[in-house]
Amino acid sequence: MVYSVLPLCAQSTDGDVDRTPQIHGTLRGKYEYQTEDDKGRFEVRNARVSVSGKVIEALEYKAEVDLCDEGKIKMLDAYARLKPVTGLSFTIGQMRVPFTIDAHRAPHTQYFANRSFIAKQVGNVRDVGCILGYRFNVGIPIVLEAGLFNGSGLTEQKDYWTNSVNYSAKAQIMLPQGFNITLSTQKIKPDNVAVSLYDIGTFYHGHGWHVEAEYLLKHYSDDAFRNVSAFNAFVNYDIPLRKCFFRKVSPLLRYDYTGDHSDGKRYLDGGVSEDGELIINDYRRSRITGGVTLSLAQPFISDIRINYEKYFYREGAVPKTSEKDKIVIEFMTRF
Repeated sequence: MVYSVLPLCAQSTDGDVDRTPQIHGTLRGKYEYQTEDDKGRFEVRNARVSVSGKVIEALEYKAEVDLCDEGKIKMLDAYARLKPVTGLSFTIGQMRVPFTIDAHRAPHTQYFANRSFIAKQVGNVRDVGCILGYRFNVGIPIVLEAGLFNGSGLTEQKDYWTNSVNYSAKAQIMLPQGFNITLSTQKIKPDNVAVSLYDIGTFYHGHGWHVEAEYLLKHYSDDAFRNVSAFNAFVNYDIPLRKCFFRKVSPLLRYDYTGDHSDGKRYLDGGVSEDGELIINDYRRSRITGGVTLSLAQPFISDIRINYEKYFYREGAVPKTSEKDKIVIEFMTRF
C-alpha cells in the first residue's frame, strides 16, 4: 500500500544515468558603425561557457559564466533542478526569471544582433531564487512556471536581507500548427517603489516562417513614475540553400518601441541616492531593424548576422552613446 501512494519512492534507475558533464559555449564578436557619428567599433559581446549535467536521473545542474559580457565577467546561471515526478520541476539558485518571450532567449537563439527594447531594458531580469515548474497536456501542451526571488540581482547576495520578495509567473500555451501564446507577470522592487510588469506575446513558427509579437506594460506603485509600454514584433523567413557554404539564408524585419522608461531606482546628481527620485533612464523611441542572417552548417550553430537599425526618438530625447542608427555585422558561434 505504501508503494502505491508514494511514487517518489519508486525503484531508482540511477545506475543508468550518464553523469558526463556537457560543456557548451557561445562566442559573439561584431563590428558596429554608427552612421550619424561616422564612427565604428569592434566588440566581443559574449564569451559564455557553461557546464551542465545530471547527478541522478531526477537531479540536474547548470553553471554558466560570461567571460566578456560587454567587457565584464559575469556569473549568469548557477542552479540545481529537481524533477521528482514527470512534468514537475523545482529549481533553486541563480537564473533568468520566467518572464516574456524575447528576454528569455539565450544569445545563440536570438534572431537579431542586438536585443529588442523589451529584452534589453524593460523586461531583462536575472536573480537569485527558486522556480516551480509544471508541464502537462490537456490536448495541447501547457508549461507553467512561478518563482520567488531576492531582488538583489546577481552581485549583491552576501549581505542582502529583505522582508519582501520579488515574484514572477509565466504560462506558455503550445497551440497546434506551430502557434504559441505566452502570458507572464512579474513584481520587482529595485528601490523603495514596487514595480509590476505584465506581458502578453504570441508567435507562429513553421514552414520556414517565424512571426512574433509581444506587448509589455510596466506600472510603478504610488504613481512614482508614469506607466511604460513596450512593444516588439518581427518576422523571419528561412530559405534553405543547397551545395553552398551556408546552410540557409534568413531575411528578417523588426519593429520595436518603448516609452520613457525608469529602472525603478532613485537618482540624485547623476548617482543612485535615497534622497533622489525616479528619472528617465531610457527615452521614448522606436526602431526599425532589417537585415539578413547567414547560417553555417553543423556541428556548430553559427550565424553571420547583418543588420541595419534605424532609430526614431521623441522630441527632446537624449540618445545614449550606443543607441543610434547603425550597421551591425556579427559573427556568432555556439559549441
